[in-house]
Amino acid sequence: MQTTLENLGGLERRLRIAVPAAEIEQEVETRLKHLTRTTKLAGFRPGKVPFRVVSQHYGRQVRQEVLGDRLERNFGAAVQAERLRVAGFPRFEPEVQEGETAEVAFNATFEVYPEVQIGDLGQTAIQRPVLEPGDAEVDKTLDILRRQRTRFEPVERLAAAGDQVTLDYQGVVDGQELPETAGRDQSIILGKGHLLKDFEDQVIGMASGQTRRFELSFPADYHGKAVAGKTAVFDVTVKQVAAPVLPDLAELARSLGLPDEDVLKLREGVADNMRREIKQRIAARVKEQAMDALLAATSLTLPRALIEMEIRRLAAGAKKDLEARGVKTKNLDLPRELFETQAVRRVSLGLILAELVQNRGLQAKPEEVRAMVEEYAQHYEQPEELVRWYYQSPERLRDVESLVLENNVVEWVLSQAKVEDRPVTFEELMGAA
Repeated sequence: MQTTLENLGGLERRLRIAVPAAEIEQEVETRLKHLTRTTKLAGFRPGKVPFRVVSQHYGRQVRQEVLGDRLERNFGAAVQAERLRVAGFPRFEPEVQEGETAEVAFNATFEVYPEVQIGDLGQTAIQRPVLEPGDAEVDKTLDILRRQRTRFEPVERLAAAGDQVTLDYQGVVDGQELPETAGRDQSIILGKGHLLKDFEDQVIGMASGQTRRFELSFPADYHGKAVAGKTAVFDVTVKQVAAPVLPDLAELARSLGLPDEDVLKLREGVADNMRREIKQRIAARVKEQAMDALLAATSLTLPRALIEMEIRRLAAGAKKDLEARGVKTKNLDLPRELFETQAVRRVSLGLILAELVQNRGLQAKPEEVRAMVEEYAQHYEQPEELVRWYYQSPERLRDVESLVLENNVVEWVLSQAKVEDRPVTFEELMGAA
């Protein structure tokens, strides 16, 4: 085997692989002779088919197999000898030759991984949010939980914003009753924008059993084209007015599986959940800044092959997500531009993290993986069962290892950068991950 390596510029390389034609022909002949022992063809007994006949039937196929095997083997050996790190898959092309030649040659074109040089992070500023939830934050969260469990009870008074009303209504447009302007036993919460604001404003102040007639002009850009820009006359009957009722803390505790008198335990549980959520949000904020810092400090030429592979992977994931939502994607062609920015970021970070892990000893250690799994398990009734579940699957453990590795990288960045602890409010922290 003879190889010649050519630098095509940037990360692209071309490797010429030449194999003596006699070696190829000898291996083809050997395989065909082996086939004669087992080949079954009409008119011949098994194992008695002449070599010439076997060659006529299978010669082209066997030759392609021999070339493929030899090419794969020789390419791997040449890459190893040249100490190349191939990015993606090579493109093989046979070398066109005229007449009989003493060799069979192929050209393999491919990209190699770039050298990754991470710049100085000493001047990089990273802000780490700081927040310890107090009674005020716990009270706000309890109020949110109570509002999520709002129930509505009928009242004998005029409807107000926030009430749930049950309506029958019929609108007439240009003398016609249209399906778009009719509703029966429809329940809405006034002020939530379920219907047009002008419509809801007319309902506010009505009582149960009351009917009201009024005109309503639909916006020109209204989604119902049959009535867009037109005026309708509505007859609306309020069948029921129901006021919102929030559960008290005892009722909330009972709905969460706690004794209704154990409000203190409810508050402690909410505070624990808030601390866990705060910890996760802070970690996400810091991680994003750390990754941005690494990208800003590192100049990279990216292999196009890796970007294209990541774009295809992201597109496949998007299609799978759409299918889970009931969208048919058989003939759906998602534009690659939708995923290119994300693909570039992910490939860049993958190369940078790989460099750090290899040269800074940031691999996920078994004890670190175990600690993370046990931390997950703390929040379950039977923690040992969850730990066992993780360790029963190498794939699940690999997911945890990836998270530990990322955490190690973040800690390394923090050790290099200027970190400033910045107090934040609960609303500010929860506003974005």
